[in-house]
Amino acid sequence: MKTTKIIYWVTTSIICLFASTAVFMNSEMAIEGTKHLGIPRYLGLEVSIGQLIGLVLLIVPAVPARFKEWAYVGFGIMYLTAVNAHLSVGDPLNNTIMAIVFFCLLLVSYTSFHKLQKAKG
Repeated sequence: MKTTKIIYWVTTSIICLFASTAVFMNSEMAIEGTKHLGIPRYLGLEVSIGQLIGLVLLIVPAVPARFKEWAYVGFGIMYLTAVNAHLSVGDPLNNTIMAIVFFCLLLVSYTSFHKLQKAKG
């Protein structure tokens, strides 16, 4: 169980550290990235705010499991949409690698979260 807990916290922390970069949603790089993908500016801001909310839901232990489930769903949709967006504008596959890696980390975090929940109950 200790290994599962370590895996959960490491993967969840990596995801949350990446999501914390959403505070730079007004940076020039973020603006150029949304332009490149054809994403309206307001949607980029909404996704960034959603990332910050999801970060809080995943990292705070007192948050009920149901809310954490929805945070996992939101992050999963975001990462899969990022892969789709990059591929649809003709970006090479190496531009999508980070989204795929973070989706895999999310799956590991989700699986270990459920193992920990099962052990509690």
